[in-house]
Amino acid sequence: MTHKIAILGASGYTGAELVRLIATHPSMDIVALGADRKAGMTMAEVFPHLRHLDLPALCTIDQIDFSQVDLCFCALPHATSQEVIRDLPKTLKIVDLSADFRLRDPAEYKKWYGNDHAALDCQAEAVYGLTEFYRDEIKAARLVAGTGCNAATGQYALRPLIAAGVIDFDQIILDLKCAVSGAGRSLKENLLHAELSEGYHAYAIGGTHRHLGEFDQEFSAIAGRPVKVQFTPHLVPANRGILATVYVQGDAKEIHKTLAEAYADEPFLEVLPFGEAPSTRAIRGSNFCHIGVTSDRIEGRAIVIAALDNLTKGSSGQALQNANLMLGLDETTGLMLAPVFP
Repeated sequence: MTHKIAILGASGYTGAELVRLIATHPSMDIVALGADRKAGMTMAEVFPHLRHLDLPALCTIDQIDFSQVDLCFCALPHATSQEVIRDLPKTLKIVDLSADFRLRDPAEYKKWYGNDHAALDCQAEAVYGLTEFYRDEIKAARLVAGTGCNAATGQYALRPLIAAGVIDFDQIILDLKCAVSGAGRSLKENLLHAELSEGYHAYAIGGTHRHLGEFDQEFSAIAGRPVKVQFTPHLVPANRGILATVYVQGDAKEIHKTLAEAYADEPFLEVLPFGEAPSTRAIRGSNFCHIGVTSDRIEGRAIVIAALDNLTKGSSGQALQNANLMLGLDETTGLMLAPVFP
């Protein structure tokens, strides 16, 4: 059976990544590509690397016949996404890649994103899209909320450790490096080549990054009490990838054993041998996440490092993994491609 797929926001990085992944998917056919500002253009014009594919032309959202669509990926900006999804058919399966449905509490959404939620009924039914921890809920869901790419990386490093109680919940420091594609495709002065290259910088310093809302929500739910991590993201002059270095208090060997056991049967999560550290170059363009654990020279402390591709495992690959589950397919379908190297 072939499932008919629509992608809204197809002219952005995550939209293009979805097209790249779905292009070789044996059970999906892209029937609509929404991109209001570039409506009427072909994907070959917008993304020349996709010119070999037979794809529909970009169109406005109101030109799409959703009665002919089985599942829709929504890769629109936050705030825009909720207003669009609110008006889509209530029988349509949707995977949203924006931030609009990640936070369960409307007050928390307003706190982190600055506006009232415009689709509270949809927010109430949305399932958080961290696949490895919400599989059963995702299989039965109509609307799945993709995680933040930074939030996914940090959670892969920390969720099993919090669940097992092998680290001090009040002593978690997360230092994260993120490639520039995580900021989207819109023109921004600070992302110009001359502004960004040959250096990197911290941003959202002091606990203002919006993905902290996801960390607070998920880690506190696991622990059964409030857990707040100290988190500083850094923008690096690279196109793809996230590297999270997490400093924790606990026995390093026990931490490594906990992660290795938690992810032993996960197809996309690879825990490296003790003492080895992952690199973004080893997961580039793939849906894999590599995790390493080392001990620190200070007794009782450990370092956990996680690497993933922000556009694939951190966003579009995760979205496809969730869509596979929602459509009753093997979740690895279309996603076992090897990383690109060098």
